[in-house]
Amino acid sequence: MTTAADIMHPGARWIPAHETLDRAAALMARLNVGALPISDAEERLCGIVTDRDIVVYCVAKGLDPSKMTCGDIARGTPRWIDAGADVSDVLDEMESHQIKRLPVIKDKKLVGMISEADLAQHLSEDQLAGFVEKVYARS
Repeated sequence: MTTAADIMHPGARWIPAHETLDRAAALMARLNVGALPISDAEERLCGIVTDRDIVVYCVAKGLDPSKMTCGDIARGTPRWIDAGADVSDVLDEMESHQIKRLPVIKDKKLVGMISEADLAQHLSEDQLAGFVEKVYARS
């Protein structure tokens, strides 16, 4: 059985909800990633901030990213997967919620992130085609 831990990119980093968007962008640039899980004060997942979120919900609206926090733009219920979950469960979670990045949690700790690039390396062409069709479908 292939698990979430087998296909994830290890070493994902939290960004606290109180951190500003300019700091999030700097951390994304340093880590060469397009998304960061957001943690609350107890280091629990409370959202995900993406480079696109920063552009669409802050910069494009003329707001100052040094004054807006990651928590300000966190929306909805964050999705995640247990490190021991089967890859079919990973696909179900990502496809059913039309998400492109999925934090991986083990023993209530962030251990990695699964992105489209990770899927592309580990899925068959048919599985990948099904993922793309479902995630990018307009609902």
